[in-house]
Amino acid sequence: MPAGAVVQGSADAEAPVTVKGSADVNRVEAPVTVKAYLMCAFAAFGGIFFGYDSGYINGVMGMNYFIHQIEGSDATALRSDHKSLITSILSAGTFFGALIAGDIADWTGRRTTIIGGCVIFLVGVALQTASAGLGLIVAGRLVAGFGVGAVSAILILYMSEIAPRKVRGALVSGYQFCVTVGLLLASAIDYGTQDRNDSGSYRIPIALQMLWAIILGVGLFVLPESPRYFVKTGKLDAAAKVLARLRGQSVESEFIQDELAEIIANHEYELSIAPKGGYWSTWGNCFRGSLWKGSSNVRRTILGTSLQMMQQWTGVNFVFYFGTTFFKQLGTIQNPFLISLITTLVNVCSTPISFWSMEKIGRRPLLLWGALGMVICQFIVAIIGTVTSTDSAVQAMIAFICIYIFFFASTWGPGAWVVIGEIYPLPMRARGVALSTASNWLWNCIIAVITPYMVDEDKGNLGAKVFYIWGGLCTFCFVYAYFLVPETKGLTLEQVDRMLEETTPRTSAKWVPHSTYAADMGFTDKSVVPRVEHDHKEEV
Repeated sequence: MPAGAVVQGSADAEAPVTVKGSADVNRVEAPVTVKAYLMCAFAAFGGIFFGYDSGYINGVMGMNYFIHQIEGSDATALRSDHKSLITSILSAGTFFGALIAGDIADWTGRRTTIIGGCVIFLVGVALQTASAGLGLIVAGRLVAGFGVGAVSAILILYMSEIAPRKVRGALVSGYQFCVTVGLLLASAIDYGTQDRNDSGSYRIPIALQMLWAIILGVGLFVLPESPRYFVKTGKLDAAAKVLARLRGQSVESEFIQDELAEIIANHEYELSIAPKGGYWSTWGNCFRGSLWKGSSNVRRTILGTSLQMMQQWTGVNFVFYFGTTFFKQLGTIQNPFLISLITTLVNVCSTPISFWSMEKIGRRPLLLWGALGMVICQFIVAIIGTVTSTDSAVQAMIAFICIYIFFFASTWGPGAWVVIGEIYPLPMRARGVALSTASNWLWNCIIAVITPYMVDEDKGNLGAKVFYIWGGLCTFCFVYAYFLVPETKGLTLEQVDRMLEETTPRTSAKWVPHSTYAADMGFTDKSVVPRVEHDHKEEV
């Protein structure tokens, strides 16, 4: 086997594994197969219950029966503090769920963590379905939040680690597409049950979430574990088997041997820079290095967490969380539920564009142009809402809100998730993605808490003027993307590591691979890698 690695499994946990990699940068990954597409496509299905759980509450909070259940028979709307609590408590749970999931994914595996998240989510949904008042629905959304947080963090990690490099951006974008489908389904179900004068008006949309979690959890029993998790824990024979299954090749294939050798060599290289330590030391690795060095762990952590923060700063969840009540406040719209359904449909139809553009145009240009498009639309909405409130003005506002959602759904929506799955080295990848996802949910929670106080008529009463705030924040998003976001399209996760070491965000698009980690670590001659669990067993 001229350029292949030889991976010799053994029943003895301490037996060495001999690998011999390739110096050819074009032989670090097997060809893309239909099987790989299908596996990643199913994993992306998890986005449906993430989106559905985020979206159903928008319509439920506008249902008369639900309002009477929470506030009493004379109430016409939820109090601002109750609306804020019901919406934000899910995000509070997801924040902690995402953080905890980073540890669990390193201890038990990516797939097992996602399945566990589905089980926790089911418990939370059962509590919400049984609710007849504020207390139980808040408790249920908190519990469900832990499950959603775990699944949303580790599903991105899992997909990024199993997807082929040439289509990784498109496949991870599929996750965001499934999120939008979940939002659309939630809006459609809310629209269909809104006029019921019984508890089914809100219990049907809530209970339906169980179906998505069951499908994902059962399906993941069939899918393989991430090969990079097995490399991280020293189980190289298992890594070779699942990599062969993912790529549709035999274990003896040169493509499989070369790709596995590159993953092992990159992991050994990263461990030589930041050796393993105890539990707190591994978390500390996320913040190691210089702020002025683009490839340092702390810079990657800041990039991932701030990118997810910026995604929330775009203000899109204002439309999806509070769109129904916001459109009611405009006064001239007869059916705000229908308008919310239309904005969600725009979201769904716009996201698939990223399947093509993420790989052909790239991550960085999409984030730049997407931010610019959102800025223009948001300021137009704010200006129209400030100047006039006629029927034609409201129609124009809705049109530009839809265009704004188009820019988000085709750029920042999927783009932020794609990038955070690519920028972290293997030793800290689970915790890095967990921190980034937790950042998304933290800012999601903050926005959910403060928005009712900004726009409700008995509070800040900003109305359409709130889009001045979102437009200003999107201006920051544009500047941020220009100076800090690198281009990662077409690279393996290991090549992204090398690119971050050798270039800057503004010049990253011009970088091309010129060597392999297997060659740099001497694996092209021969290297004996001990079958040890590098950081599976951590000391507290």
